[in-house]
Amino acid sequence: MVAAVGLDGGEMDLRRRVSLSLTSQFAITGSIIMVAAMIAAGMFTSHTVTQATIENTAASTALFVNNLLEPLTQDLAREDLLPADKLAAIDHLVREEDFRERFPHVEIWNDKGAFAYSTSRNMIGRTFSPPVGLTRALTGEVAAHYTDPQAREHRARGFDEGYLEVYIPLRETGSGRVIAVAEVHETTKPLTELLGWLRLKVWIAIAGATMAITAGLFGIVYRGSCLILTQQRQLQERMSEIEMASRDIRILKERVQRASGRVAEMAENHLRRIGADLHDGPAQLIGLASLKVEHVRCAPTQEARERELEAMGTYLSDALNDIRAMSKGLVLPEIEGMHLHEIVARVVRNHERRTGMEVSVRCTDFPLCLPRAVKLCVYRFIQEGLSNAYRHAGGNGQVVTCAIEGAVLTVLVEDSGGSGDGKSHEPDHGLGLIGLRERVESLGGTFHVERRPMGGTRVEMKLVIEEGNGYE
Repeated sequence: MVAAVGLDGGEMDLRRRVSLSLTSQFAITGSIIMVAAMIAAGMFTSHTVTQATIENTAASTALFVNNLLEPLTQDLAREDLLPADKLAAIDHLVREEDFRERFPHVEIWNDKGAFAYSTSRNMIGRTFSPPVGLTRALTGEVAAHYTDPQAREHRARGFDEGYLEVYIPLRETGSGRVIAVAEVHETTKPLTELLGWLRLKVWIAIAGATMAITAGLFGIVYRGSCLILTQQRQLQERMSEIEMASRDIRILKERVQRASGRVAEMAENHLRRIGADLHDGPAQLIGLASLKVEHVRCAPTQEARERELEAMGTYLSDALNDIRAMSKGLVLPEIEGMHLHEIVARVVRNHERRTGMEVSVRCTDFPLCLPRAVKLCVYRFIQEGLSNAYRHAGGNGQVVTCAIEGAVLTVLVEDSGGSGDGKSHEPDHGLGLIGLRERVESLGGTFHVERRPMGGTRVEMKLVIEEGNGYE
């Protein structure tokens, strides 16, 4: 028990080391990648949000200023500068406290790039290189960007504070033609506070999403590492099982090869025995009959000739009987199209006809399509088993049983014991128990003989039915 606990503890230590190794690698690499991705996403999102906020602010400012200044600048459709009454009206508008607090500086550019109005009186009428925002506004777009204090027009006005510059196109009533551009400098404090809050929320959201994704991936990697360890252990167990199965298969293969060799040798011996039986039996009788032919020719009387012919006929009849008896043991009935129970019934019926002894059969109807080699093996096994039971046990309690469980075919021949006469009604042309064992093992099966203490013998064979030889 202590050893088992130690083994489990060592396995857990190994799992912990491997798991921590994998997860730590992911933690380092994944953290670097996720932080880099978070920074890139945060910067991109912050820039996008900032730009969108500036554009929205510029749009609302343009709508507000356009409604105030556009009616006062219609004279610029015909003149380069505004008349005095319009300048006074614009001064009155921009000097209001609420307006001036939000928009400290207001300029109006005509379509030729000169100042038509400015809160700095010395700027009116002067021409400068048109800024980018002015160029865009002259095409009908609202442009907004932060003030560049180094710009020439801003240095001329002595700007030392940053503003949000919004360029607003002013159109002629009726035609919609851009006749001027209002340049409004808006204080950036409210916008800065708004952008700061938006950037904070963006970074919080991205950081939270990054942490959630990292935690989820970390959990997946951790579970994956545990699964890899489990599969490695199972793979090692499976490899051990495969090695054992391979060893068993190698042993079975060697047995089958040996059995095949012995079967070939026994078949050769069987053929030699048949040749010897033919030579010593029918061949000798036919030879005697051929000698009688000359005696018949030389017979002095008709009576002597008849005696010789009768002897010659006896020899030929005995030779023919011997040949027929031998051929019965060599030739099997046609069993190609028979099912298992039909084969069993055929061999049992032949045995009962030859011996006059009753055989009990326990074989269910299995509509199996078996290979011819298996059918021949079953036929010879039952034939030899019943022959041995009759010869050695007098045919007492002969039982033939066949069953199929899964892919295993089992055939049994049993007797209850007793004493036989040691003879058979026909010459013995079988291969015996050794031949049956070799035949069964050559097909990859097993053969077993059991002699019971209380009397009787039980002969069993088992064959694995090959895949593809299933039910019809």
